[in-house]
Amino acid sequence: MTTSDSGRIFDIRRFSTHDGGGIRTTVFFKGCPLCCAWCHNPEGISPARRPVWFAGACIGCASCVDTARNGGVIAMENGVRIDASAQEDWDSIMDACPTEALRWDSREITIDELMEEIRRDKPFFVHGGGGVTLSGGDPLMQAGFAAELLRRCREEGIHTAVETELHAKPEDALRVLARADLIYADLKLFDSELHRRYTGAGNEVILENLRMLLRGDLRGRVIVRTPLIPGITATEENIAAIARFLSEQDADVRLELLNYNPLAAAKYPLVGREYCFRENPKRFSEEEMEAFRGIARRNGVKNILRD
Repeated sequence: MTTSDSGRIFDIRRFSTHDGGGIRTTVFFKGCPLCCAWCHNPEGISPARRPVWFAGACIGCASCVDTARNGGVIAMENGVRIDASAQEDWDSIMDACPTEALRWDSREITIDELMEEIRRDKPFFVHGGGGVTLSGGDPLMQAGFAAELLRRCREEGIHTAVETELHAKPEDALRVLARADLIYADLKLFDSELHRRYTGAGNEVILENLRMLLRGDLRGRVIVRTPLIPGITATEENIAAIARFLSEQDADVRLELLNYNPLAAAKYPLVGREYCFRENPKRFSEEEMEAFRGIARRNGVKNILRD
C-alpha cells in the first residue's frame, strides 16, 4: 500500500530529453485506472507487484521451474509461463535464477530514497534546463506519494512535470497537479463508448477534470496530448471532436498530437497480454501528421505543438 512517504514504481529513466524540456529524470509510477489497448507501458497498468520473465536473459536452466512449488512457473516449449496468481515464494524463485531472467516488475521506495536518486542528476537539471517527470502508469493513482514528491522537488528548486490520464477524483487531481510546473493531460478519444471499448473506462471524469484545469488557474501549465493510434484515435472525427471541445474550454489551449510508436508491441509478451494489432502499423509520415494537425486547426486549436 502506498502512502505519502512511500510508493511503488517500475522504472526510473535518466537522461530523457522528452516530456518536460531539457534533460529529464522520469519516474514511472505503478498502476493506471485505464487499460488502453495500445499502452506503451503495459507493465505499469496493474498496481500490483508481479513477477516477470525476460526471455532474452533466460538460458533455459529450469531453476525457476524446479524451485516453484505451486505451479507459478511452468516449462513451455519456448521458455516458461508465469502464473502471477500462484502462491509462491517468488523471492526464492528469483534468487535461484542465475541470469535474473525472472524479476519483480516494480519496487517499493520511500520519498527519501527516491529523492536521493534524483539528486544525483541535479547537475544535469541545472545546466540543461531539465527536471523530473512523473509518468506511469498514472501518478494520480498514488496521489499522496506523487504530491509529496513534487513538494520535495519544488523545495530543492527542481522543475517538475506530470503525465496523467486525468481519470481521478478532482480533489486528487488538484492535490497533485497544483504542485507541478507542467501538466501533460491525455485525451485519447472523445466518444465515451469508443473510449470505454479501447481503454476499459468511459471518459466523463477525464473531460470534467480537463474542464476544471483549462478554465482554472492551472490552465497555463497544461498541454493536452492525443496519441495517434491507426484506425482508433487517428481519425478525422475524433481529432475534430477533441479540438472543438478543447478550444471551447480555453482559446489558447496547447495540443500535442503524438505519432504512433510501434515499439510498445514488444513488451506485451512480458505481461501476458495481446497487443491491439496483429500486424504492427508503421509510424505516420510527416505529411500525414501535418494533415492531422490541420484537422485540429480547422476545429479551433491554434497552438499545436510538435512531438
